[in-house]
Amino acid sequence: MTQIRKLLFAVKHIFGRRRVMRRTQRTLRRSLAAGTALAVCAPLVVQMPAEAAHILVKEGMRGGAVKHVQELLIQGGYLAGAADGIAGPMTREAIERCQAAHQLPVDGICGEATYHALSGGADYDPVALGIVEERAPQVSRGGGRSVYVSATAYSAYDPGNGSHTATGTLVRHGVIAVDPSVIPLGTHVFIPGYGEAVAEDIGYAISGYRIDVAFDTHAEALSFGRQDLEIFIME
Repeated sequence: MTQIRKLLFAVKHIFGRRRVMRRTQRTLRRSLAAGTALAVCAPLVVQMPAEAAHILVKEGMRGGAVKHVQELLIQGGYLAGAADGIAGPMTREAIERCQAAHQLPVDGICGEATYHALSGGADYDPVALGIVEERAPQVSRGGGRSVYVSATAYSAYDPGNGSHTATGTLVRHGVIAVDPSVIPLGTHVFIPGYGEAVAEDIGYAISGYRIDVAFDTHAEALSFGRQDLEIFIME
């Protein structure tokens, strides 16, 4: 009887192990099936090659790319003064001089061809140059937009000037002369460091993105000099 009990115990043990193995196999099959489903459903991540950087600097823009181009223009003798990162009329004119010197289409916009002429053929690489790209913001002030201009100053007491504007108002603080095709007469603007002003005057030398800011005295006009500014059209 003892031997029979031992034999029965051995048989139970064998069949018990087989049941455990079958359960383990079923668990493994379920896990593999789930893993396969996850692999199929998981999104495929593809590393796309980075696009080559493009340079584009034109009047009205500002930022690191503009400053870099200005530095190249200064090195090439096309631009006088310091690089301030604001592309005003003087920067545009300097780009035009560079384009004319290299027999490129003269449009005042620094694209790939103009940049290669300035850089000696080197490609524009903002990462290597440590440039953080910026776009000219359309900043609002009272619902308006910003415009980048080259500004000079005048007064009624300057030699050859009269006391009245082209629209018949007095030349005074708070008046600017404009190119009406760019800033229509009657437009209200805000000029940082100067205040609010109205476009009431024009001038033979005032064209494009250039304005003349009126002051009450000749000394104030001289002190203002010439500046590249961001002004705000008040709408």
